[in-house]
Amino acid sequence: MTFLIPLHHTLPSQLCITFFNRRHRPLKEHTGDASSIVGNDLHNTADPRRVSPTEEKSSITCLYRLIISINSMGAGGRMSNDPFDGKKILERVPVDPPFSLSDLKKAIPAHCFKRSVIRSSYYVVHDLIVAYVFYFLANTYIPFLPAPLAYLAWPVYWFCQASILTGLWVIGHECGHHAFSEYQWIDDTVGFILHSALMTPYFSWKYSHRNHHANTNSLDNDEVYIPKRKSKVRWYSKLLNNPPGRVFTLVFRFTLGFPLYLLTNISGKKYGRFANHFDPMSPIFTERERIQVLLSDLGLLAVFYAIKIAVTTKGASWVTCIYGVPVVGVHVFFVIITYLHHTHLSLPHYDSSEWNWIRGALSTIDRDFGFLNRVFHDVTHTHVLHHLISYIPHYHAKEARDAIIPVLGEYYKIDRTPIFKAMWREAKECIYIEPDVDNKHKGVFWYHKM
Repeated sequence: MTFLIPLHHTLPSQLCITFFNRRHRPLKEHTGDASSIVGNDLHNTADPRRVSPTEEKSSITCLYRLIISINSMGAGGRMSNDPFDGKKILERVPVDPPFSLSDLKKAIPAHCFKRSVIRSSYYVVHDLIVAYVFYFLANTYIPFLPAPLAYLAWPVYWFCQASILTGLWVIGHECGHHAFSEYQWIDDTVGFILHSALMTPYFSWKYSHRNHHANTNSLDNDEVYIPKRKSKVRWYSKLLNNPPGRVFTLVFRFTLGFPLYLLTNISGKKYGRFANHFDPMSPIFTERERIQVLLSDLGLLAVFYAIKIAVTTKGASWVTCIYGVPVVGVHVFFVIITYLHHTHLSLPHYDSSEWNWIRGALSTIDRDFGFLNRVFHDVTHTHVLHHLISYIPHYHAKEARDAIIPVLGEYYKIDRTPIFKAMWREAKECIYIEPDVDNKHKGVFWYHKM
């Protein structure tokens, strides 16, 4: 099974396999199912399921390495001295780009625009196989671990599985941008299956996300991540403007942000009436899109039915541990990634007097998630490119990004601040937006802290 790991060089994969291999030797002597193993153990004076102190210490060390690696995400496994590091990263980007989208496209090698269904499918198959390996390890070994190790093993599994499934979610997102293949029906079929399985209404989110790309950082028309102006800051924002309050805000945003956005359009564009992603008649959608919104709902209902069957046959606890928590983890990763892409002191927002498409598309920032960049198919550090040309597939994205950086110049930013530190800084510094008082661009708004 370890032959899969070098394809991504993923630390979660290595740690999971190392951790779950902390298993007692007598397992190799049994050829029956789990019940026969437990039955045979009852007749042994020494419990073969007991893990020695050395093995337990090794497993705890494994988890510790994982935590340290997560905490250092942002340095990409190295500390860089490039000009995008340090205090300079917080300097505001200019707002009058001297280049056009055509100039950027000309700088990108022609092959970067090619979408191969075979190559794209390879990544789907690869991620599905790795996800199955994680499932097999968790389902086969964790139930037989002693309680202390099981309490450690489940979070390791959840993190690893959520990471891989987020990669699959990203591929589904690419399908919505027609970046998977040259055939729209293939893209929509693959995207519909992947996103439905990961509790995302594919077509509904595809259309609202398209609106986001068409109106990025427009205070009047963007679809999501619309910051509040100073006059609109609520009383509870001031109440939560302290370390415990910021912890609560971050946990709430990352765990409930995505489902609440889908259900209630929280942080989304203000419509004249209630809007959500499951109502075909929602103002988010046009008349021709409504039938596909209904299809998205049917896809989710099919998944819920499959979950109901699994709960009946395997139990609610099994379904929650094996499937539920990793899917919630996917949503958490998604919100963390997009929040950091669109929330930064250097990024402007525009009202209708100043906004145009290229200004908005440039008002995003790349982030460095370390070893997870590759697991997430590079969506984390090619986001600026993605907002400029969304149909370039992920396996060409880094090359295309590097090709346009000389053209973008100071309009391109990548923040390598470790992810946890960046989340805390943005939650503290990016509370509301206001334009500069003495500035000719009265319709350009910048983040401020309370």
